[in-house]
Amino acid sequence: MPEQSVAQFFDSYSADFNALYGSRKTALNSLIDRTFRKSMRLRFERSVEGCMPVEGRSVLDVGCGPGHYSVHLASQGASSCFGLDFAESMVHLAQENAVGNRVSERCEFVCGDFSKYAFDRQFDYAIVMGFMDYIENPEPIIDKVLSLARRKAFFSFPSAGGFLAWQRKMRYKKRCSLFLYREANLEALFSRKKGMRFEIEKISRDFFVTVHLS
Repeated sequence: MPEQSVAQFFDSYSADFNALYGSRKTALNSLIDRTFRKSMRLRFERSVEGCMPVEGRSVLDVGCGPGHYSVHLASQGASSCFGLDFAESMVHLAQENAVGNRVSERCEFVCGDFSKYAFDRQFDYAIVMGFMDYIENPEPIIDKVLSLARRKAFFSFPSAGGFLAWQRKMRYKKRCSLFLYREANLEALFSRKKGMRFEIEKISRDFFVTVHLS
């Protein structure tokens, strides 16, 4: 199953998550590292800004990883943050981070498959960062996310253009499946969604999509 390979991949290096491209810093690796981190920083900033004011509101964090989004938003006053991730070790890190930042009472992290998980509530905001990279058929995931969000949903999609996209595709080839996007693909996907408006922004190596639901 694709989700199993993704979970195994992220479980294998979750403890070294900050060393995203290894310790061998050639000039090329340093360039890739700076670009990747820039994209991560920008999508974090965009998501957090888009959730403001977050006081008293709820957040769904799909593919939560070590829980950085949930923990930060809980520390900013979110009433509850629910994070879901394929990789059990990532979930453990997220739980530890919530405890360390004294927001564990407002953060819940679960190991599971988002496409199969049965939710019993909606959320004010949904954040889907670094997750769509590994989804072969994005539309059902997008539809489910939008059904769970009341105010806004935020997505990142890896860009298909340029040398870094090709390099990343090659690097992931034997690890797990990776799916890249062009802006026209995203325009077509989100234009089919009725009763909402969306914005697509190119940030470094990613596209950042904001969907306004209310």
